Amino acid sequence: MPHLALTALVVRDYDEAVDFYTRALGFELREDSPRGDGTRWVVVAPPGARESALLLARAANPGQAARIGDQTGGRVGFFLSTDDFARDHARMTAEGVEFEEPPRHEPYGTVAVFRDLYGNRWDLLQSA
Repeated sequence: MPHLALTALVVRDYDEAVDFYTRALGFELREDSPRGDGTRWVVVAPPGARESALLLARAANPGQAARIGDQTGGRVGFFLSTDDFARDHARMTAEGVEFEEPPRHEPYGTVAVFRDLYGNRWDLLQSA
């Protein structure tokens, strides 16, 4: 069965993006390969993720650079699922992740919106 393997996330700089996603969010660096033209193939994913990951793609032109931090028009575009909301919220907060709101309890689970280093909006979510 086909599955969604990678989602490209336009970034300003490979190294700062790798640092944020691995340090602040606790992702694993799965691949960082030079492509010969000054670009790199950089893939990060939450620990244990099997089918989906982020491709950190450095902006290649002014149009792409203009979309950094606003790839979904201001909506929450990324959803980070956790099995222990309190643990991950505390760890991320200690690493300087900017949460827009305190955790809230919804019928579908516990959730809080945060921003990545570029301003993209994410949900940290523990399903009910």
